[in-house]
Amino acid sequence: MQAKETLFADLIQGRAQQFQVPLYQRTYSWTERQLGQLWSDILEQAELLESGDRASTHFLGSVVLAPSPQNEATFPRWLVVDGQQRLTTLSLALAAIRDHIADTQPDEAERIDDEYLINKRKSGADHYRLLPTQADRPQFAAHIRGPLETQAGGGNIGTAYSFFRRKLVEAEDPAAPQDLFRIEQAITSRLTLVAVTAERGDNVHRIFESLNNTGLKLSQADLLRNYLFMRLPTRGEHVYETHWLPLQNTLSNDELEQLMWLQLVLGGDDRVRRQDLYASQQQHFERREIDEAEIEAYIRDLHHRGGLFRRLLHPEEEPDPAVRARLHRLDSWQAQVTYPALMLLLDRRQRGEVDSPETARAMSYIESFLVRRMICRVPTNNLNRVFQAVPGQLPRDVPVADGLHQLLSADNRFWPDDDELREKIRTAPFYQYGRWHQRRMVLQRLEESYGHPEPVDFATAQLTIEHVLPQSAGDEWMRMLHEDATSAEDLHVRLRHTLGNLTLTAVNSELSNNPFERKQDLLKSSHLEMNRRIAATEQWGAHEILARADDLAERAIALWPAPLHGIGRAERSRDWQLAHQALAALPHGTWTSYGDLAAFLGSGAQAVGNHLADTQGVANAYRVLTSEGKVSDGFRWSSPDEGGDVRARLTADGIRFTVNGAADPVQRVTADDLALLLTGVDDTQADDDGTAHRARPEQGDPRRPVLPSARGRRLTRDGRSGPCPSRRLAGARRMDRPRRREGHHERVSHARRGWGTRPRHLAADALPGRRTWRDGGGGVPAPRRARALHRPRAARRAPAAPQ
Repeated sequence: MQAKETLFADLIQGRAQQFQVPLYQRTYSWTERQLGQLWSDILEQAELLESGDRASTHFLGSVVLAPSPQNEATFPRWLVVDGQQRLTTLSLALAAIRDHIADTQPDEAERIDDEYLINKRKSGADHYRLLPTQADRPQFAAHIRGPLETQAGGGNIGTAYSFFRRKLVEAEDPAAPQDLFRIEQAITSRLTLVAVTAERGDNVHRIFESLNNTGLKLSQADLLRNYLFMRLPTRGEHVYETHWLPLQNTLSNDELEQLMWLQLVLGGDDRVRRQDLYASQQQHFERREIDEAEIEAYIRDLHHRGGLFRRLLHPEEEPDPAVRARLHRLDSWQAQVTYPALMLLLDRRQRGEVDSPETARAMSYIESFLVRRMICRVPTNNLNRVFQAVPGQLPRDVPVADGLHQLLSADNRFWPDDDELREKIRTAPFYQYGRWHQRRMVLQRLEESYGHPEPVDFATAQLTIEHVLPQSAGDEWMRMLHEDATSAEDLHVRLRHTLGNLTLTAVNSELSNNPFERKQDLLKSSHLEMNRRIAATEQWGAHEILARADDLAERAIALWPAPLHGIGRAERSRDWQLAHQALAALPHGTWTSYGDLAAFLGSGAQAVGNHLADTQGVANAYRVLTSEGKVSDGFRWSSPDEGGDVRARLTADGIRFTVNGAADPVQRVTADDLALLLTGVDDTQADDDGTAHRARPEQGDPRRPVLPSARGRRLTRDGRSGPCPSRRLAGARRMDRPRRREGHHERVSHARRGWGTRPRHLAADALPGRRTWRDGGGGVPAPRRARALHRPRAARRAPAAPQ
């Protein structure tokens, strides 16, 4: 690259040329704040010119240019990698000066056009010296063609042009006139730039990425857009016009960023944070060689999901009435945390996997989950993790709504049941928990449950929450409470904020702290059924408040479905398939434990034991032992054909036993080892029942594992002489340790997410039933102890207490 200080005139003036803003750049984004600062700098430089000071200039920033793929010897074209906001702003300022003087000094206006704004002898898009990104191109071209009166204006481009026209009028104020040509001269020859020119072969994407600290800070969506379109050298224009521009026109930049994050979450990444969106998606693409077709498919899918995402932001766009009503309520709740689950439901419905009634039922469980937790004062700090995990944990063997009901009912999700809901409605200070709009929505839904023949239009009604028993009770109220308890003050404190004492009203100020008799008169005339029922009581003490609480609790139970019982803890739905694959890949002469398998999956040993006990057809299941290396007391074969002594079968598989009857710990495959083993079965096809078979890849098959690096080849040659696969794997971990970021977490999480990572140290050759440790010369057969026996052996166990 070359870097030099230059002026706007030197950069853009002279021969016919064009500066093209690439598709991946964001649209013009400067607001009046940035424009006002620039204008102050321009006027300062104009005043210095007027005073004769020609030495002091103002540094505006950098412009990074790269040769365009469309470059021609007679017509240079440059990609504006960075600095497009500055170049666009200065061009609009000069266009404003041109149009301001066009009637009085047409020759000067034409000079500005020819020197800075257009290529006079070129036509079409080549006519413009600066060619913005496609979204800005029509508006920018309209202002460059000018005058404004005959062209359409709007957006940030139009705002900037209008700003400069207004400032030029102010500059001609007779009280403090400014020389317009001094202003032009200040723009073209007093604002210095550092022009960084890349050469062919320079990594323009890396340059763009490293400049994220200049101008307006780039968002995660900006960076990812840059990354995507940099990788569409031939399809970029088509993809931009067909998919990206329509998407960009319907979502704000922040909404687009949220959609990109949801795309990752729906793909199974239940840990990614929005601020890590760009890095995570970049890593996802770069784990394998991707071509333009894959990038286009990603953007096409993003465009498709953008329409679904808009229904979360604007529920009125949802065509089905039942689903629309659910979305409206969740939108009123401000439940953005539920977006991963809602997007999953709309996506499944779009693909025909679920219909609208089933979608609405599933959404009712989400609403109930939120409302019951709020009423029962369950902390909300884990809701992000709960809903972000839904795509990866949703059961796949039941209908979607039933699966979501099961998932949210898990013990570690804390969805209050009916008994807890009844108790909290009676006793908890509802008014002091949750947000005001959430409390209002709960009362609104309870009012709607009465089915009034003339329901209230809650969208237009100015309703607020009213304490029937006032927060500050007067003497008459306290005497009424004395009839129910010896300590009226304590009773007042306990009951005033409970749901049984709260209602909605539009006359809160009139009700105020008045005695109950006065409130009765006002509540009788209310259109709300719940207020009429309060007014029908003779008095309003502890008995009435608790009785109403019990009635509201039954209504709440009917409105918001209860969780299921006995579900246990939520687990990732794909974990068990991963466990089956890992067990099928166990090399000959090795065993693992319940705890190791659980650590690899991010589960618990008991959950692993329960699953293996309830699942038939799991290959090598009998080779999962206790942490001491012993067969679980509750082990049993799944069928008579698989009967026999377990220890004899293990011995036949090359597993040695110590004098106390435990499997040799040297042959134990740990959680780290399982992660390495799984990356070695990329070309293994797993059946639905978890059994595995080897598919022989053809020449050039992309499923064939890639050869490891030179460092990996040294490792495998060293590891081949080791006493057993477990020790080789341990050696692999030692050699590979510098490449990890957080222990084995990165490798394990990649495998769990199903990203198909390629093996670094273990690879499978094309021969069924054989495994090789690959080196630079191809597959070399491993010792017999290291060969994976792909002869599925179904076993079933019911361990009493796996460890």
